[in-house]
Amino acid sequence: MELFDTHSHIFDESLLSQIDEVVDRANAAGVQTIIAVGCTVEDSQQCIELAERFDSVYASVGIQPNYTADAKPDDWQRIVELVKHPKVIAIGETGLDKYWDNAPFEIQQDYFDRHLRLSQEHDLPFIVHMRDCGDDIAEMLEAAAKRGPLKGVMHSYTGDEALCQRCLDLDMYISFAGMVTFKKSDELRAVAKMVPEDRLLIETDSPYLSPHPKRSQRPNEPALVKHTAECLAEVRGLEFAELAEITTNNARRLFLPRSSN
Repeated sequence: MELFDTHSHIFDESLLSQIDEVVDRANAAGVQTIIAVGCTVEDSQQCIELAERFDSVYASVGIQPNYTADAKPDDWQRIVELVKHPKVIAIGETGLDKYWDNAPFEIQQDYFDRHLRLSQEHDLPFIVHMRDCGDDIAEMLEAAAKRGPLKGVMHSYTGDEALCQRCLDLDMYISFAGMVTFKKSDELRAVAKMVPEDRLLIETDSPYLSPHPKRSQRPNEPALVKHTAECLAEVRGLEFAELAEITTNNARRLFLPRSSN
């Protein structure tokens, strides 16, 4: 049984301070692959350093929307250069956010467009952060799709079924984190049930969103992705091992196409 945590922030000090144990616990739980996802240039570089250190860790590099206003003039060019590293397998996280007021929306849109174009240029998948702006995200994705095919994932999905279908129509993958396990997340579990088998992914978004029954555990960590997998297996009427195989195969097809052939 193998699991694939498609989104973690293991550069966070709460995890970085115990990183050897974090990776060991993940491997012991069957989590054989972890994507460390950057939010700034600095932690994107840290993600690469962790990927160089651990065979099971890969990196995604980008500037998360809430950090775009703080980006220095040369930060974007540094992301473009980091994409060339052999263990960088994705771009982001990118996207849009209207919940927090950390960056003007037009700056977020500019950087989202840059990430999408970089993804298409390098044929690398992109990772989308979305909060309180589903229609805006979908409109920018639809515009990007007119330029060429999209390879991406809606990370820690919390939108409704209609938005999910718009994303699926663009060949996007849909990833679920600990929130889908929460007691009051019936509507989100209904969305998780509708996602086609070949488009379903799992993640921790660690150190955030610890899943039930570990919600009191801080920080969240990649080993706990098994609880999200167990929840989705129950929702979809599958055995845990079957759900693990489906989501791992999907993740490998999206992020590690060479190794999945």
